[in-house]
Amino acid sequence: MKDFRRVFKYVWPQWPRIIIVVLSAIIVAILLSISFVTVIPLMKVMMGEEGLHGWVDRKACEWHYGVEFSVPERMDFIETNNQNIGYYILVAGVEKTSFAEISGIRIGDRIIGVGELLVTDEHPKIPFTKLLQELAATKEKQITLQVRRLGQNNKLQDVAVVLSKIVADAPPVGLFRNIESSAREKAIGGAQWALSFLPREQSQVNRTKVVIFIILAIGVVTIIRCLAKFYQGYLAQKIVQVGINRLREDAFGHVMNIPMRFFINERPSDTVSRIVSDTNVMGKAIKIMLGKALREPLNATFMLCFAMLLNWQLTLIFLCAAPLVLGLLVIFGRKVKKATRKSLMAGSEMLGKLQETMSGLRVVKVYNQQDYEQDTFKKINNKLLKQLLKISKVDAATMPVLEVLGMAAGSAALIMGVHLVTQNQMDGSEFLGLLILLGATAEAVRKTSGIWNKIQEANAAAERVFAVIDEPIEKEAADAFELLPLKDRIEFVNVVFTYPGAGAPVLKGVNLSVQAGHNVAIVGPNGSGKTTLANLIPRFYDPDSGQLLIDGKDIRDATLFSLRSQIGMVTQNVVTFNDTIAANIAYGKSDATMEEIIAAAKRSFAHEFVALLADGYNTIIGEQGAGLSGGQLQRIVIARAILRDPAILIFDEATSQVDADSEAKIHKAIEEIMRDRTTFLIAHRFSTVITADVIVVMDDGRIIAQGQHEELIQTCPLYQSLYETQLVKA
Repeated sequence: MKDFRRVFKYVWPQWPRIIIVVLSAIIVAILLSISFVTVIPLMKVMMGEEGLHGWVDRKACEWHYGVEFSVPERMDFIETNNQNIGYYILVAGVEKTSFAEISGIRIGDRIIGVGELLVTDEHPKIPFTKLLQELAATKEKQITLQVRRLGQNNKLQDVAVVLSKIVADAPPVGLFRNIESSAREKAIGGAQWALSFLPREQSQVNRTKVVIFIILAIGVVTIIRCLAKFYQGYLAQKIVQVGINRLREDAFGHVMNIPMRFFINERPSDTVSRIVSDTNVMGKAIKIMLGKALREPLNATFMLCFAMLLNWQLTLIFLCAAPLVLGLLVIFGRKVKKATRKSLMAGSEMLGKLQETMSGLRVVKVYNQQDYEQDTFKKINNKLLKQLLKISKVDAATMPVLEVLGMAAGSAALIMGVHLVTQNQMDGSEFLGLLILLGATAEAVRKTSGIWNKIQEANAAAERVFAVIDEPIEKEAADAFELLPLKDRIEFVNVVFTYPGAGAPVLKGVNLSVQAGHNVAIVGPNGSGKTTLANLIPRFYDPDSGQLLIDGKDIRDATLFSLRSQIGMVTQNVVTFNDTIAANIAYGKSDATMEEIIAAAKRSFAHEFVALLADGYNTIIGEQGAGLSGGQLQRIVIARAILRDPAILIFDEATSQVDADSEAKIHKAIEEIMRDRTTFLIAHRFSTVITADVIVVMDDGRIIAQGQHEELIQTCPLYQSLYETQLVKA
């Protein structure tokens, strides 16, 4: 998970939004729990004689003193035909070490008087609702109770019991009990405040008013909850989009500064896939974490808290399945991570194949290789499908397994709850409310079942993204100096270079000195090291050993910016960007004026076809240079090099795609811009070779000869062979 955690570097700066998201989720969870809890007061109002006020009073007594009361319901009056049943409170349970137990309250006691409400000859009967109200509302630390209990002779006797909230020898209370007690106090206080606006009398009209009040309260709670849910959802998505946007920018910026040797064994399409597709996977996971992963666990937590307040024993029974659930989620998560990593690699491979085939579609068609390409794509697609199905299988299994475990835990709590209700140890409406809360908790847990799997998917994606970001960038000396424009010479001193993964060096002890202002033509068979030699000048690669000096200074000690600022390059593979012709020409000089752009285009003979286009220099070249011929694109690229006016020019097969009609013009343009400029020409066309100041002949990574055309044609058999075959024929 360490790689996935790193993405939060892009999330934490938005901490004010995160705070709002968390607070919104907490509000949603609390209000949702309250909505479920309201079933209890509704049941009390519509079905019981106790009433809503009486129920709150009874819960206040239970939570304050640790004593459970059994009060008569409507059916009790009908079935027992006991006229006195409504004039006492029956003690149904006494909590261990509670104030009630320490004060001497016993199970079976009938409380007939409380505080000032005492049974006398004038007032022989006091309704149990009045007794509960007095006991719940008292602020005194001690209150006297009139208790009628069964004596030794099995006769009821009246005794006085002092119920105290302060007991000297009471055992110490733990942290959990303190938290529970504080929560209960606040819950009761809030309930008593809300009920102060409602009448206590249990008339039909008042019952209707209370029901309307509860329904309106639920409506208000729902509106507030939905507003909080909206803010949570919107801000969570904003955090994700902003964070992933910055991650992509960092990844792309880092790729721009990775040494070229990284891309020798790395497919560009794979890097593109990591920056685009893999970051999307990470974004989805963060969105879930700030949405469902935050909201649903909070929902479950607060519902469990309310359930604990109602009956902590049944709630703990329900929670017995939690360790097994967590264990299964970890197992499923590992399987998903493994399959996701493979699926991302397969997706990257598919992207590369699509890009390769689309760009070479003409070749595919002319060689009738459609079936071959379809079969190749099918294999890659099936490889991706296999991994996606593995992920789907785990996702599909997660939810049913959790439902089974939830059902088992809920059934155990249900059986125990039924026992408590039948033994009059728990109120029926409270048990129903508890079941609803536990059911909602199980549903919240079920909704979170796929979260861990999504996080593991994101973890696999994060490993791929940060593997690119962790690649070392191009090295630059800590005390690198600003390299001044070339004035004297460029020197290759005993240069040895090997491509990563290659078995043998490409350059083998190359020594070459080039006078500033001279143009050098480098010729040799394919694979002799011509292009590699030129690529060392802008430090696309660094030699394994040896030095490359400009005016006697090692270019590895200079800043890359100052080195590359004086270099222009035109390669065999034409590189243009999906932008206007003017922007492509001015790519190396962003402050160029339109007059300068046109002047450069005229010198490269690009102006003669650009001027004929409908939009002229504002014409979009398009992806892969679509719409222009290879020769036209090459002339645009040459104009780009001309406009930059560099001290060092590198032409790597620069005229290879120029048509015969334009060759003479291009050759003339190149000769003009090479004047008083250090130029390296890698070419097969003799017209651009024989006029060079120095011709360097390379073979098998070594310079075997150098000089001018007339000299080499007489003294160098390899040059003579190249001239007679490749150069002349080309």
